[in-house]
Amino acid sequence: MVDWGKLPDLGAIALLACAFAAVARHGQRHVSNLWLTGWIMIALHFAALMFLPVPGSWGIFATFIGLTALIWAGVLFMWASVPYRGARSSPWMLVTLLGTNALYIAVLSAAEPPAWALALAAGLLGALPLAVALISVRQLNHPLRWSIVCLYCGLSAFLLISQFRGGDDSGLALNALLFTVYFGCCIHFSCMYWRRTAGAFITIAGFLAWASVFVVSPMMEAFAPQVHLESEVWNLPKYVVAVGMILLLLEDQIEHNKFLALHDELTGLPNRRLFQDRLSSALERARRTSSNTALLLVDLDQFKQVNDLLGHHTGDLLLQRVSSVFAGRVRRSDTVARTGGDEFCVILEEPTSRADAERVGESLLKLLKEPFKLGDHTVQIGASIGIAVFPDDASEMEALCIAADLRMYADKNASNGNGRHAGAGIAAPMAAHTPSQREGLRVGK
Repeated sequence: MVDWGKLPDLGAIALLACAFAAVARHGQRHVSNLWLTGWIMIALHFAALMFLPVPGSWGIFATFIGLTALIWAGVLFMWASVPYRGARSSPWMLVTLLGTNALYIAVLSAAEPPAWALALAAGLLGALPLAVALISVRQLNHPLRWSIVCLYCGLSAFLLISQFRGGDDSGLALNALLFTVYFGCCIHFSCMYWRRTAGAFITIAGFLAWASVFVVSPMMEAFAPQVHLESEVWNLPKYVVAVGMILLLLEDQIEHNKFLALHDELTGLPNRRLFQDRLSSALERARRTSSNTALLLVDLDQFKQVNDLLGHHTGDLLLQRVSSVFAGRVRRSDTVARTGGDEFCVILEEPTSRADAERVGESLLKLLKEPFKLGDHTVQIGASIGIAVFPDDASEMEALCIAADLRMYADKNASNGNGRHAGAGIAAPMAAHTPSQREGLRVGK
């Protein structure tokens, strides 16, 4: 006998999962894939509920699949929200939580589970996560990890006390297990997405309501049995969480699009649009305080040769390395921007002077003369730099940029004339390679 009454719930969750997948596909984030897997688990949960009335082992198997899928979905939601997923012990904690929860559900779903098996499974729910946390405490000691360990240790103690108290408390044990999982989701999402947005509020509130279902429902059965609520009411928090997660993905995509509109996608530095805005603001502050602002325009030498001989991938690595070097050299109050293919601009704000700007420029040139290790290749480049100071060289933004640009080209012409870049084209970027390696690179090896 199949309970077709669960079919509308399954259809609703399937539609939400499809909508979630459509939104997540454009985001291409690892967390969205984990969330999508969780919602597939929720859909599997509703599909298994349809077969609960089937008598015999098939009904027991459907119970195990349905409950395990529901719990695994919550564990995946939690794991997707931890900031340390890349830690070596993080996958071990995930496997531990998935395994111990599935083991307890398997024992609980049995027709007549032995008391010792229930006690062992309940003990492992707390002992194994605690063991993983203690073993890896030197590498990872995060409050969020200890929160989940404390939750599961508390759950383990509660299940053992309930079992030794006697009586058939399988329903109470199941509710306690589900409450722990989804209250843990509420904690993790609160830490990860604590911001004033509709998506964050709806998702966190939805998980809190979802966890509360497993407390309020048994309390109503015990103290107000005359009050009857349809199952759709208890399933409502699931839909709230799904909508909240979709909003979170949309909010993240909007923020990412805003970032890309003002930043260079390759290096993450401000692009020309944001650079002009910051330079305008810097000049306005300098006018109000009667101070100086320096503009440094840096053009990389030999960049085209690196692209031609070693490929665009190596050229991209070079640009990323240069941007990292520049950002590490200036102050937080200053701005480093990528304004062209191999052109960078640096805005030095108060306190600064021409002498300060020249020292920064010399240090940047010195850093660029050092060999860069880029994958299998080592390249050595140089740069030409133009420095203009407000208000000494120009009183307007456009005139200041032109002054810096002219001085950069004058520096480039002077360096080419005095032989500073002799051998430009191959020798400079390939200085760290042997002649045979350079010859091989000419033919694309």
